Amino acid sequence: MLFDTTLRRDLGRSFVATLVVLLTIVLTMMLIRTLGLAANAKLAPQDVALMLGYTALAHMPTVLAVAMFIAVVGTLGRMYRDSEMTVWLSSGVSLMQFARPVLRLAWPVLLVVAVMALFVYPWVNERSGKLRDQFERRSDLSRVSPGQFQTSSDGRRVFFIERDSKDKTNASQVFIYGQLKDTESVTTAQAGRIEVHDDNRYLHLEDGQRNEIDTRKNESTLARFSRYETAVGERLVTSTDRPSAKARSSIDLIADADRVSLGELTWRIGLPLAAANLVLLGIGLAASSLRRAGNWNTLLALLTFVVYYNLINLSQAWVAGGTMRMGTALLVIHGLALMAALIMLWSKDNLVRRSLWMRLTGG
Repeated sequence: MLFDTTLRRDLGRSFVATLVVLLTIVLTMMLIRTLGLAANAKLAPQDVALMLGYTALAHMPTVLAVAMFIAVVGTLGRMYRDSEMTVWLSSGVSLMQFARPVLRLAWPVLLVVAVMALFVYPWVNERSGKLRDQFERRSDLSRVSPGQFQTSSDGRRVFFIERDSKDKTNASQVFIYGQLKDTESVTTAQAGRIEVHDDNRYLHLEDGQRNEIDTRKNESTLARFSRYETAVGERLVTSTDRPSAKARSSIDLIADADRVSLGELTWRIGLPLAAANLVLLGIGLAASSLRRAGNWNTLLALLTFVVYYNLINLSQAWVAGGTMRMGTALLVIHGLALMAALIMLWSKDNLVRRSLWMRLTGG
């Protein structure tokens, strides 16, 4: 049918163009954020590209939903402005009939949103979380590059080494500046190596000296040593560490069934439901008077999207806090959104038809 083919072709072009623009914006913002993490010593520089890929995948369900929503509103809005909608409506096509070709184009996108929200999103969060956690729990000495001063993870010590080994466990010409509550210390050594005991890393220094200053009493103590040991990192990452709700699979969340897990599951299920409702809302929001088609509906569509996605986040908080049950939250938020979309389609259909009749009859 000419109506279905034309509409789906225009929607497809608009969706691809919108998706490219949104991805460019999101990737640019995430690249700046990721580079900031690397600059603040919260992420290894060699992991920037990998973290950027994880972040892009995590935001992909929302980006796809927004791209489809904007494509529907933009394409139908252009048809109103160009009076193309007048031709279709005068041919007996109602707004309800626009839902079929739009959904035929949108259902693969909605399926991808559902799969990514329920399965890919937790996997991405797990991988990115492990990436950050492994770097945060690395040995303080392993953060240091030869010839560079590096602050420890807790900000209390500054390290400097002249040479190190390829495995990052041995170093020579070690310098450590430490600052506690009322004490400052400077430790130097000819060599050092890292050993692991009880899931903790320790730095063993050899042939050095330690100068300690008590800032409260203004006293200085100098000690030489042939062997000195100090902790240089937090506890190692173990398989028993429990991941956050965002990093757990949807099946695990269903099995746990606690408030936090159900809240996270509410958010994940809400994404594909919201994407489907936004497609129907976009058809109704794009409808405007044939006499004064303008951009007000685009602004209203943007406001609708912001409010809707904020409600999704609120539903997660409500379920996690015990204010509302999961089924009730999904029914209230997305059921009301579906009802509003159908009512809007029905009312806008009658309004547009009256406007069309007045335009044709000169009333």
